[in-house]
Amino acid sequence: MLRGFELFPKRFGIYPYIWMIYLAMPLYYMADARGHEQYIGITAFIVFVLTYRQLYMTAGSLLFSYWLVLQMGCVLILTLVIDLNMFFLGFFTANFIGWYTEKRVFQLFSFAFAIIQAFPIVMAVAYNQLSPQKLLFFIPFYLIMLVSPYGIRTMLDRQQLEARLDEAQQHIEELIKREERMRIARDLHDTMGHTLSLITLKSELVTKLITKNPERAIQEAREIERTSRAALREVRLLVSDMRAISIMEALADAQEMLRSANVDLQLVAQQETCNDVPDLTQNMVSLCLLEAVTNIVKHSRATLSRILLERKTDGMYITIQDNGTGMPKDYFPGNGLKGMSERLHLIDGSLEVYSDTTGTRLDLFFPIVATELQGGASM
Repeated sequence: MLRGFELFPKRFGIYPYIWMIYLAMPLYYMADARGHEQYIGITAFIVFVLTYRQLYMTAGSLLFSYWLVLQMGCVLILTLVIDLNMFFLGFFTANFIGWYTEKRVFQLFSFAFAIIQAFPIVMAVAYNQLSPQKLLFFIPFYLIMLVSPYGIRTMLDRQQLEARLDEAQQHIEELIKREERMRIARDLHDTMGHTLSLITLKSELVTKLITKNPERAIQEAREIERTSRAALREVRLLVSDMRAISIMEALADAQEMLRSANVDLQLVAQQETCNDVPDLTQNMVSLCLLEAVTNIVKHSRATLSRILLERKTDGMYITIQDNGTGMPKDYFPGNGLKGMSERLHLIDGSLEVYSDTTGTRLDLFFPIVATELQGGASM
């Protein structure tokens, strides 16, 4: 039991012990007291010391207010019975009043404290026990005593605010880490998904051509090697956060992927259309394009596809359409479409999906505004 005893909570450090130095003053005045006054003074002083410890131990609980009222009573008794200079013990109480965070309770105790501390001075003046010179001496300290809880409360509020800001900063850092992990997962899905699909298609083609057309099979095998090396390079760039794909590069990759899957492509796009699109926007849109083409190759069973890039005054419109079987009625959007929608949302764009038995159409839109957020020049 003794090992668990604490004179004051460790979180307050040496702060409570420093204040104990001022407890020597009451002992000096009580030494001159006699008779019942001395007994009353010693009892009140012992209770005062007990309240001083308990106020630290019960900080933030309901018992805190009870101990504070008891301490104010002890200061009043010591001031009336022992000496008027015991009035200065009120600085202890003023310190604890500043700990209240609720405004109404703080104001209530501040008002009660002002009355209790003023009472001995008023009584001393009424019975001619306090000269005008000494009264002028007490008044500044009385005013300081009344103001000090506000200063302490402001200081503690600032410390609590800083603690909450630190906690919020840690929470934000955790969210950033979580978002970064999600971003990497999406990038890996978008990057490796279409690349591995292309490698799979070319591998199947090599298997079919190895006996019929060995030279074509060797050519396709070399293409697989080139694609895998490119995929490895993209992963390395992705990890180093340097990866960026232009829209025209994505269209070239998409054309190659569709060709390998024997899906004809009608492409309507011009190089000049994307020249002034910020790099970040191009990267986001490129990943969406590759994801859409990957879905055509893997799921649509299409023989014909169409990609249209159209520049308008409010932004860029991209249509990706196939003549496949369409999406089932009970289809639930997976990581692909969800990732596309999230990426377009980051650049203030949108995604609309239309699907029936005649095929699927994706309508992508994004504004072309060269803002700092999108990686362009500021307006």
